[in-house]
Amino acid sequence: MIPGPLIVQSDRTVLLEVAHPDAKAARQALAVFAELERAPEHVHTYRITRLGLWNASAAGHTADEMLGTLSSYAKFPVPTSVETDLRETVARYGRLTIERDDEGLVLVSSDDAVLREVITSKRIQPLIAIEPATKAVRIVDWARGELKQELLKLGWPAEDNAGFTPGTPFDIELDEESWSLREYQRDAITHFTDAGSGVIVLPCGAGKTLVGAGAMAANDTTTLILVTNTVSARQWRTELLNRTSLTEDDIGEYSGHVKEIKPVTIATYQILTAKRGGEYTHLGLLNALDWGLIVYDEVHLLPAPVFKLTADLQARRRLGLTATLVREDGHEGDVFSLIGPKRYDAPWKEIEEQGFISPAECFEVRIDIDEDERLQYAASTDRERYRIAASSPAKIDVAKRVLAKHEGELTLVIGQYIDQLEEIAEALDVPLITGQTPDSERERLFAEFRVGNVKTLVVSKVANFSVDLPEASVAIQISGSFGSRQEEAQRLGRLLRPKSNGQTAKFYALVTRDTVDQDFALSRQRFLAEQGYSYEIIDASAL
Repeated sequence: MIPGPLIVQSDRTVLLEVAHPDAKAARQALAVFAELERAPEHVHTYRITRLGLWNASAAGHTADEMLGTLSSYAKFPVPTSVETDLRETVARYGRLTIERDDEGLVLVSSDDAVLREVITSKRIQPLIAIEPATKAVRIVDWARGELKQELLKLGWPAEDNAGFTPGTPFDIELDEESWSLREYQRDAITHFTDAGSGVIVLPCGAGKTLVGAGAMAANDTTTLILVTNTVSARQWRTELLNRTSLTEDDIGEYSGHVKEIKPVTIATYQILTAKRGGEYTHLGLLNALDWGLIVYDEVHLLPAPVFKLTADLQARRRLGLTATLVREDGHEGDVFSLIGPKRYDAPWKEIEEQGFISPAECFEVRIDIDEDERLQYAASTDRERYRIAASSPAKIDVAKRVLAKHEGELTLVIGQYIDQLEEIAEALDVPLITGQTPDSERERLFAEFRVGNVKTLVVSKVANFSVDLPEASVAIQISGSFGSRQEEAQRLGRLLRPKSNGQTAKFYALVTRDTVDQDFALSRQRFLAEQGYSYEIIDASAL
């Protein structure tokens, strides 16, 4: 019998031997509860975190299942300290529950010691209304969200069983005459509906909007949908009109351009965080109707100021939709507490194997910079070095060669720095879309790209998410937001809609050799490596 591909270490790290024949299966099972930290060529390093274990537990995975994964794929016996620690950590989830009785909210525990431990915390005490006489303590009505945040920080995540307000009833039905939900989409909707709050994780292109529509139909209530930008709002509107019984009169847009409040209202995060005189000026939207459901699209991008607002919305059903729960700002715990834990997660490669997203090949193209650039780079500060390396003019010539290699294919050239994007758009003689491009022009160019009248677009980070370009088959990333795993996943996601001709998507990351650009590239690739994608490293001269 061949020893397994995993080495489980006592510090909660897990090493995966990439070349092992069972590596793919082990990776998919391990990703349920562990996070990839490093992904060099031969051995990947995962870490088992408390939040990962609690998310897995909330999604229905038991400690026995997780330990079974480690044991069945381990090359050596799992250290007893890891087994003990994993069981005890998983057992912490749900030891405290938030319930509702006739008088309001109650924090309940079957363990007096645990309850006493948390209520003696100085951060918990202001949230308590009455000291406990039994194994429960009454909490103030406004503190439901804040209490969950503080309990998570103390290491005692509470399960929220206090229920939700039904909201104003509003009939919503799916119109499935010419289409039908896929099995994994139905599973995701069921997992969310049974819980009433939480996050659904599906790959880009796997139909997260349809899951949102299905959840709306399952709840039949007024719904507030929060999205990243106006283009996304209008894509949601189009999908809902095409896929449900909703009409034009039922759906309102609340953005910088339009202020409509209807039974289903689609608002941008930007409008919610807009301030005037130090005050959030559009908070009235959150109470404008008796919302029964709030949908957070691209919840991994939820702006930090909205978390405080979210804490006040705990009585509403809340659905988070995302391709990755990775956040570069460390707010994963707030998503867990305030939106809800992960309820369903479909691995990218699993959906690819079912034919619902396009297969993709990833390439890291290494580029040399000239001597003058190298000297400028060496004499600069750390932050300046990344910009110098990421914006190297040498990338323009390489991008031209990649375009020549894929002549005629719909291609996105994606970058971080506007001056770099302007330079490459001029050099390639193709349109440019940035945050300054008017929405009408943006939508026109995307429409021209979809039908093939425009073959190449240069785009800034505005195209990282919530843009539906199904026939895009090539992406050339010339620069990015430092080491953002989240951004890398979103950019590959622009290519994952299945192609009408069945072709494989190609994702090229142009990286300046022996610079911080190369270091950040390694970090950026971690989430995709966790999902089973590998990068073939090629020299620019090989193009």
